[in-house]
Amino acid sequence: VQALTESGGGSVQAGGSLRLSCEASSLAHRGHHHYCLGWFRPGPGGERRDRIAVAVIDRANTTTYADSVKGRFIISQEATGATLFLQMTNLKPEDTSMYYCAASFGYPESVTPRDCSTRATRWFDYWGLGTQVTVSS
Repeated sequence: VQALTESGGGSVQAGGSLRLSCEASSLAHRGHHHYCLGWFRPGPGGERRDRIAVAVIDRANTTTYADSVKGRFIISQEATGATLFLQMTNLKPEDTSMYYCAASFGYPESVTPRDCSTRATRWFDYWGLGTQVTVSS
């Protein structure tokens, strides 16, 4: 059973918008005092651990964005934490990518930083299969 399921990808023209969703209701993160959820893109190494965070959010709704998407993308979650969203606006051709949602929880602060913005990708254990976003010029 896939723990996370993304949807909402598609093809749009530059300047357009998309809203990605990630269904996470079957994941145990909501039972933890702290968790990190995020949207990622493939990294240069091609491995899962090489994926690069586009936006991350924690249980308290603290958010962090990659510089390339600041002011254009908004990450959010349902109050229950069951669904994660990424509102993408003013899309650019360079935003074309597969987008993955991921979750990290259950680690003590002695192992990984509480701050989701500094938590390495390798500590995100739960992943979806991705949704493709294609932006044409």
